Amino acid sequence: MPVAEMTIGRLARAAGVNIETIRYYQRRGLLATPRRPPQGVRRYPEETLARLRFIKRAQELGFTLREIVELLKLGDGSCKETRAIAEHRLTDIETRIRDLQSMHATLDKLVRTCRAGNRPPCPIIACLEHDIE
Repeated sequence: MPVAEMTIGRLARAAGVNIETIRYYQRRGLLATPRRPPQGVRRYPEETLARLRFIKRAQELGFTLREIVELLKLGDGSCKETRAIAEHRLTDIETRIRDLQSMHATLDKLVRTCRAGNRPPCPIIACLEHDIE
């Protein structure tokens, strides 16, 4: 086997994913499935490892697989289109941050109320049962 090609197991280890992740990405169109040669073992080119690493980095930045497909299609193409996808993701992340801050404030208030007194009903349970703060 040439150094630039690897089996799916070796590719998975090098990318830090499991084999099923690679197969899933193939089904989703993120990775090509190499043809099976007569000896029966598919060989993945080194470019597949680079693509897997791209996908993982994009996921770490919060991009969805659908967005990653679009980014991969753009390649080195239009920065304007790439920026639009990134701006959409950034807006989503900012919304999630605001939601998390609101959740934090609510839980913090409930925990402080719970600590202040040991009176039934528990304020946390009451909030969950009756949608009160």
